[in-house]
This record gives sequence, C-alpha cells and structure tokens, in this order.
Amino acid sequence: MFVVCHMLSSLDGRIDGAFFSAPETAPAVAAYGNLRGYYHCQATLYGTTTMLGGYADGPAPALPETGAGAESGPPFDDYVNPEGKALGNYIVSVDPLGSLGFQGPVLEKKGRPAAHVIQVLTSRVSHAYLAYLRDLGISWVIAGDQTLDCALLLDKLEEMFAIQRLMVAGGGITNWSFLSQGLLDELSLVLAPAADGDCSAASTFARPDFLPARGPAGFSLLGAETVAPDVLWLRYRVKT
Repeated sequence: MFVVCHMLSSLDGRIDGAFFSAPETAPAVAAYGNLRGYYHCQATLYGTTTMLGGYADGPAPALPETGAGAESGPPFDDYVNPEGKALGNYIVSVDPLGSLGFQGPVLEKKGRPAAHVIQVLTSRVSHAYLAYLRDLGISWVIAGDQTLDCALLLDKLEEMFAIQRLMVAGGGITNWSFLSQGLLDELSLVLAPAADGDCSAASTFARPDFLPARGPAGFSLLGAETVAPDVLWLRYRVKT
C-alpha cells in the first residue's frame, strides 16, 4: 500500500492556529485542497482530534456501561458495512477508545465525494460503542490492544476494503505514529507564507509519551513547486 502524509503548514511548522486567519494563508488552503487529487487516494485518515474538529458530529452520546448494551453487544471483531464499502471512498477515523459521535455511515464534505466512515479502534473499546456503530452502519476495525498498531491497520484496510492508496492527514501524533513505524512513503507539505509564533499549536509530527523514542527521521526531496503566489509545495520521500 502507498501511504502519503499530506499537510498544510505555516512557516513556523504549525498545522493549526491563528495563521489560518491570515489573508496570505487563503491561497495555500485552496492549493492544499486541490493537490489532494494528485495522489488519487481511496481513503483519507484523520486522528481523533481532527475528526472531532471538523468531521465527526461531536462526542459519542452517553452509552450504557452495564447490562445488555455493554456486555452483549457485537463481539470484538471487525465489521464491514457492504453498502458503505460499495462507495469505494473512505474516511478512516482513528479513535482508539471509541469516543466520537456520528449521525450516519457516510460523510459528505463540500467539494469532495461522499465517503464511508471506517472507525479504527483498539481492544479497549466498549461493546456498547460497537453496538452504537453497528446501529449507524459504520464499519470498524480493531487495530491494537492498548495503542494503535499502524501496520496491522494498513493490512486490514487493504484486505477488507481493497484500499491501495491512503492519505494520512491527521494531527502530529497520528502522523508520527505512521512515520515512526516506517509506514509513510511520502510527505507532501504545502507551506503557507504566514507564521504566528504559537509554540502551543500542533506541529506536523509530534511524539507522545506512550510511543518509544527513536532517532530523527530523514527525507529526500522529490520536488519543490510554487503552486500559488508565495505558496510552496514540497514533496519528500521518506528515507528507510
């Protein structure tokens, strides 16, 4: 499977924050959206925070913690909704504990084709949450026990949904999870000609405490192109 991390960043390496409100950022946002089509990916993967900020319908509703809803729901197996799979276009939502709420199994963003939701969970998810997803017709895969197993996830996405090309566009933790496990083929970075100096804002890659430390990742430049006034598109191959 080919995996590309496609991100929009400020000049100070941030992927959210006040720089988005700068007029200089607007052409970069448009270019970033247009360049998604360059990779012809069948699925885009987002982390929990990104999903909550613009794709999910808020947190999941209160679910029963005891009784039939909690213990006798769907088993801890993967689930594929055949109708959703038939769309052939997916949003892969990394949600290890099962915290996100949805109105249905398909998301439709302006200017993008309808996409079936695949929830990515760990074994820490509750039976009640799986029953909630099943009722909505949302597919899910279990990829890891305590933390996300990215390699297992890619295997399941390819085997169960025939996904051959995946775009990773999560927050820094999600992106680093794939990079640290040697699972990114390419980094696509659109640079907005703006900076706001906010050191608290998220960056393209961030290692959380629950992931082991490793040395710096290396990249080889594949291409550099001006795609809008003052906006650079940088493509890197990830060194193995």
